Amino acid sequence: MNLAQIFLQGDALARSVALMLLAMSVTSWVVILWKTWLLRRANADVVRCIAAFWQSGSVADAVQKIRAFDRESLILPLVLSTDLEPSQTLASRGDRAQQLTRVLRSALHAALAKLQHGQVLLATIGATAPFVGLLGTVWGIYHALIGIASVGQVTIDKISGPVGESLIMTAAGLLVAIPAVLAYNVLGRAVARLEAELEGFARDLRELGSSGALAR
Repeated sequence: MNLAQIFLQGDALARSVALMLLAMSVTSWVVILWKTWLLRRANADVVRCIAAFWQSGSVADAVQKIRAFDRESLILPLVLSTDLEPSQTLASRGDRAQQLTRVLRSALHAALAKLQHGQVLLATIGATAPFVGLLGTVWGIYHALIGIASVGQVTIDKISGPVGESLIMTAAGLLVAIPAVLAYNVLGRAVARLEAELEGFARDLRELGSSGALAR
């Protein structure tokens, strides 16, 4: 008996569990592949943008170079946020260091949100997929018990199908959860490295801007 036959012979709940696990698996792999591509590109962009900034002769020159490298807009918003314009709002009050801290924090949070996107989904799939598979397992065992009760004795033909279905559901739940958990941990480390780079660069910008060296 193949998987297609097991799916077709299952009831509505068993089919729903199987389709849910399939959707979770497809979704997690799409996120894994997309985030791997995104983080690899972002890591290369951040390194080039930071190097271009410190090698530039002026802020305007640095902005022009960064525009060509920063495909994910992680560094450019940080640099542009340091161009403080005078106004009569509360945001302009306080010394320059305080204003820079506020605008750089906002730009940094926006950049980190891009990097963190998809991590919660991977964590959710990794945490819930085994329990979805367990639901199918319990339902298969229930069918086996019902089959035994209907004939009054234990026979292989009454329990082999439901038990086999339950074991497949258990394995499917683990096969969905394990890649999601591994990817969450591996990609999380890559995100943490990029966050450290961005936070360090933002801190350097604040120190440089507080001295007035970033004034245009």
